[in-house]
Amino acid sequence: MALIARFLSPVEQGFYYTFGSLVAIQIVFELGFSYVVLQMASHEKAHLTISADYEITGDPVALSRLASVIQKSLRWYSVAAVCLFSVLLPVGFRFFSTSQAGVSNSVWKFPWCAAVCAVVLTFQIDPLLSFLEGCGYVTQVARLRFMQSVVGSILAWSALVIGHGLFAPAMMLFGMAGTALVWLSRRWVLLKTLIRHHPGPHRIRWMAEVWSFQWRIAISWLCGYFLFQLFNPVLFRFWGPVAAGQMGMSLSMANAVQAVAVSWVSTKSAPFGSLIALKKFHDLDHLFFRAVKQAVGVSLLGSAALWLICLYLHIHGTAFGHRILGPTAFGLLLLTTILNVITFAQALYLRAHKEEKFLLNSVVGALCVCATTIILGRLYGAIGMIAGYFTITILGIAWTTAIFSKYRRLWHQDVQEKAL
Repeated sequence: MALIARFLSPVEQGFYYTFGSLVAIQIVFELGFSYVVLQMASHEKAHLTISADYEITGDPVALSRLASVIQKSLRWYSVAAVCLFSVLLPVGFRFFSTSQAGVSNSVWKFPWCAAVCAVVLTFQIDPLLSFLEGCGYVTQVARLRFMQSVVGSILAWSALVIGHGLFAPAMMLFGMAGTALVWLSRRWVLLKTLIRHHPGPHRIRWMAEVWSFQWRIAISWLCGYFLFQLFNPVLFRFWGPVAAGQMGMSLSMANAVQAVAVSWVSTKSAPFGSLIALKKFHDLDHLFFRAVKQAVGVSLLGSAALWLICLYLHIHGTAFGHRILGPTAFGLLLLTTILNVITFAQALYLRAHKEEKFLLNSVVGALCVCATTIILGRLYGAIGMIAGYFTITILGIAWTTAIFSKYRRLWHQDVQEKAL
């Protein structure tokens, strides 16, 4: 972020972050597949063993179902990638060319094309990583994601330093894709075995077994787009790229804290699925609540540190201080981030049971945030939209906690009674 402030103008910073918000529309085409793939793989892998040289042994039915998971996901992502490219490229052209940004179209057209190509490439790689994570390669995938961020960041920084800063989003994504492809090539034996395996009558019947769960996740994730990605485009449209850039950098800082915090829970997603498949609910709850405490603690410490830095920058009137939101707006944003960590953990726990119980919450929350973002954002700018966002999140977490407690008790009650 320091490099963005150093090498991009305030206007270019607005384009930079709005690029990110628009490419996030890929979630519309993803339809929750990556999470479903992870959970389905973890449930089937619980009955299989994969050796160091990638030989699979165990229940042949589970093997066929596991192969069916990756085969169906690859077919979908191949089609969806074409649709994503066909929609995202012209949507971006239309949005930026009709917004009053005060810059020539030549400034953003080529960087936007590069960003779209890069996101389409990473879009097709993601299901493979989710699948392998579900197969038990949690630590390895976590290390890969760290290496992806390192390589992608280096390429993005290079683009900024040499004066092509708007290409930084594309370079970040290309770096992540290249790193993942190298990593996947070393595990191609396992993937090839499963892709070529004929599942026969034991294949997963997606519409009957999965779709009723997946479509709820797809809608929840689509709602998440309006919850988390609408701020920048609205500010860009009504208040210009400078305001969008301030919001974008502030969101980036808050999201960085949230990403680190939720990793304490998200990396347990595959183990959650395995423990549920084995009906070890006591172990599940112990692992979950310990991870939640760690996640909330990390988000509290990280948010406090960021807010103090923001306060210092604004008190001393530094140039970097003008690239982010003011202390009041940023503080509300960070508080909302902490609450979102809790909601994310609750949703992950319930979805590990292959159930989506936050659908109505997501739809109502997205509609409310969308309305307040457009109305309050147009009238009052960033502080208005964040105040609306914070208020809705406060009300929403009470609702999600009630649902979480209800279904956790209901789903585990029968097993606990049998144990007694």
